[in-house]
Amino acid sequence: MTTKYLTLTELRAKLGNRSRSAVYDDLAAGRLPKPLKLGGRNYWPEDELDAHLRNLRKEVA
Repeated sequence: MTTKYLTLTELRAKLGNRSRSAVYDDLAAGRLPKPLKLGGRNYWPEDELDAHLRNLRKEVA
């Protein structure tokens, strides 16, 4: 299975068009997994992001 890597723009869209600053606030608070830095850009593995969000939902419930 091939992992898709999301750019910041794709991540923001997946999270309901959250602002750039809100995404970085979520990163600082641990609500989002840390990105991979490749060539000076940030990328989030989509499967890792989905698993992280599922775990957060379980903690809230």
